[in-house]
Amino acid sequence: MTQPKRVLILCTGNFARSQMAEVILQHDGNGAFRVESAGVKPSHVRPEAIQAMQEIGIDIAGHRSKSAARQR
Repeated sequence: MTQPKRVLILCTGNFARSQMAEVILQHDGNGAFRVESAGVKPSHVRPEAIQAMQEIGIDIAGHRSKSAARQR
């Protein structure tokens, strides 16, 4: 069994596209990836991102914007 590939999706705010990419890669990757997303100026997850993900059956309402300074 191979180890999951580690993926960091880095962006400015970590409030929309990077959040969505993180969850989609985890969801569709079937355990092949260990994914985290972060931003250099984190703020909050945008309601539009939450709604878009709900439309494809994935709930990210409890997610928070994360700082790149804290990712390892």
